[in-house]
Amino acid sequence: MSNRVAINSLAPDFTLDDWQSKPISLSNYQGQKHVVLVLNRGFS
Repeated sequence: MSNRVAINSLAPDFTLDDWQSKPISLSNYQGQKHVVLVLNRGFS
């Protein structure tokens, strides 16, 4: 079951690890005009 976000609504806050394994939360960028997310699947 997936939770969907409605179009034109605020994204829920979440935390993911960056490329150096440091946690980064979406809320760290609150108030900035643009945030680009790149979600990359690893190849094995």
